[in-house]
Amino acid sequence: MIQENDRVLLAGRKREFFVRAGEGEFSTDKGMVKLGELVGLSTGDKVSTHMGFEFEVREPRPTDFFNYARRTGAPMLPKDIGMVIACTGMNKNDRVLDAGTGSGIAAIFFGGVAASVVTYEKRPEFSEVCAKNIEDAGLDNVDVIAGDVLEAEGEEEFDVVHLDMQIGREHVEHAWKLLKKGGYLATYTPFIEHTILVMDTAKPLFAEVVCHETIARELTRTERGTRPSTRVAHSGYITVCRK
Repeated sequence: MIQENDRVLLAGRKREFFVRAGEGEFSTDKGMVKLGELVGLSTGDKVSTHMGFEFEVREPRPTDFFNYARRTGAPMLPKDIGMVIACTGMNKNDRVLDAGTGSGIAAIFFGGVAASVVTYEKRPEFSEVCAKNIEDAGLDNVDVIAGDVLEAEGEEEFDVVHLDMQIGREHVEHAWKLLKKGGYLATYTPFIEHTILVMDTAKPLFAEVVCHETIARELTRTERGTRPSTRVAHSGYITVCRK
């Protein structure tokens, strides 16, 4: 059931709006929605504008936060986040450390999977945005720390460490110390040079080091036919290292 100040997705006829339940009205091209009417509703319920246009009410999922939450930069794509989750076997028993929080999108996905997440963001103004996005997502198992991940403590405490940031050798070495035996380090790097640094630093430390280039293509279907989308297929490199 939707509560006061909850984030809500309004969906109707190829239109979507990311709103907050509570006081005031929200203007759409199909009329005004009274936000107070959203309180007490559930996913699948309908709300009407003053012009009689109906929107379906949906409780947002992590993919909706990727699409609509406030951003501090370009977040990881869901396909890349999914590869991190799959390749590390992230699960409900895991304690996860995330660094380079940014908007908090990856942390929101991880928080829906893992037992707990600690996410570090060095820039205070970014960590404030991240903390608000995570609060809006209703996650009480994700802690946001405004600080340098190199200050993180807890030797062999984490099951998964994820880094999406400018990575130096010291970050890989510190991640190794934080991981439990059998745990995983996963890094996202957009360029080959950064990827090579991660791999070369990790190989003497970790039992397994595997790098994946993440490529995905959407299909575009029209009356003329079906073909791969012209969007950029490559997004980055995911390096997965097991201690």
